[in-house]
Amino acid sequence: MRTKTLVGPLVAALLLAACSGEEPDSATVSKGTVNIDVHAWVGYEAQAAVLAYLLEHELGYTVKTRKAAEEESWRDFASGKVDVIVENWGHNDLKKEFIEEKKVALSAGLTGNKGVIGWYVPEWMAKKYPDITDYRNLNKYARLFRTEKTGNAGQILDGDPTFVTNDEALVKNLNLNYKVVYSGSEEELIKAAQSATRNRTPLLMYFYEPQWLFTKVKLVKVALPAYAVGCDEVPAKVACDYPPYLLDKIVSRRFAETGGRAYELVRNFNWTNDDQNTVASDMINEKMTAEQAAERWVAENKIVWKDWIPR
Repeated sequence: MRTKTLVGPLVAALLLAACSGEEPDSATVSKGTVNIDVHAWVGYEAQAAVLAYLLEHELGYTVKTRKAAEEESWRDFASGKVDVIVENWGHNDLKKEFIEEKKVALSAGLTGNKGVIGWYVPEWMAKKYPDITDYRNLNKYARLFRTEKTGNAGQILDGDPTFVTNDEALVKNLNLNYKVVYSGSEEELIKAAQSATRNRTPLLMYFYEPQWLFTKVKLVKVALPAYAVGCDEVPAKVACDYPPYLLDKIVSRRFAETGGRAYELVRNFNWTNDDQNTVASDMINEKMTAEQAAERWVAENKIVWKDWIPR
């Protein structure tokens, strides 16, 4: 008795390619799996989504994503649970441990993004109190920033406590009458900035670029003591501004050695703050999923990403 043979699309594509002597379309045949960790800010998620979209639709890889804290991702390079961190902010201590000493990870080059971390006030405050953007004048305005959580001290609102921050050391070492309060997330920082702008309520906050919010809300950076190389080497003694960050991509050594075209794409990836902000803004303001926003950006920016695709 003869049985029917069911041929799926993937098998059919392989058979057709074999008969014709042609290579199957790279987006038709899965080349393997790439594990990308997603960290807790929307710009990172936007970048991960674009990379994932190109890996899947242009190169034919399967991409698995996992939400994780930054240090967790670094720890999991050795086990193979993660192949790629798409946006790394400094972390010289982790680089020393996992790249130089344990040799389980390496940098895959710059993302093209220029990172800035600092303290910000709404634009209306900078206009009303012109000298408030000099840290040496913050103590005389501390009363404006008092909250139930800070008593007689002013509040500096930070985000997720796992983010890169020197704020508690800065408050202590600059003798500022302030207390750092953690909102818990990027989302809460954004809500606070929007509310402070809309309602003209005082706010001193930790924030960073690239960030889509700067296209919607006017914030002014507070001038802290100028950064100099080495001034932040001892975390407890930091009394200077944050350094400029040239953000990079970190990959597992195993992925770099065996990832083939997937690794080449990650290494080639290079875009601007505006590119990232466009995708992130679509996710937040247009209510798109990360994949939808990535698909839109890819469709409209082939001139940017075409050279990322390995030959």
